Amino acid sequence: MPDRDAARSLPQLTAASLETLRTARYTRRDMSIPETLTPTIVDTLYERAMDLSEEARELFEWAKFEPATYGEDDTIRVALSCEALRTTTRLMHMLAWLLNHRAFFAGEMSELQLRRHGRLPPAQPLTNPVHLAHMDPAIIDVITESVALYDRIERLDHACGDDLAEQPAEIHRLHDRLGEAYSAG
Repeated sequence: MPDRDAARSLPQLTAASLETLRTARYTRRDMSIPETLTPTIVDTLYERAMDLSEEARELFEWAKFEPATYGEDDTIRVALSCEALRTTTRLMHMLAWLLNHRAFFAGEMSELQLRRHGRLPPAQPLTNPVHLAHMDPAIIDVITESVALYDRIERLDHACGDDLAEQPAEIHRLHDRLGEAYSAG
């Protein structure tokens, strides 16, 4: 039977302590995640990227079957196909970055795994403005929004990368320790 006095001496759970417990798993275990990057920010960006992905899919699917808008001009149709691929690639890179960070905050991914797989690839080249001028305004809006969202996530990635650059990789620390051991002995 549990000791009643011991149970009374345990701290009482209040709303504040429950909030502390709930957010404890989100504490930064390292310096690779800047203090300004929070699970809420990652979740909000993830939701926006998902919405934008769905919107892009619908618009590019619509444009593929819209001969009245793009006619028989193969150059514009090829440019539209290239931009569809470029935009969806940009969106998928953002989603992968955001999913990795969500997993890290949830404790499902280690710092080492985040370092290895959590970097954002370089940005895709921008569309030729001549081709962009022939595209539907809704498509241009999706392209512009995806570039703006990518730029925002890229700034966060660079902030994370700056902290990672300050910390030598484990292999470098091991190499340094081996070098010191051999030079001393």
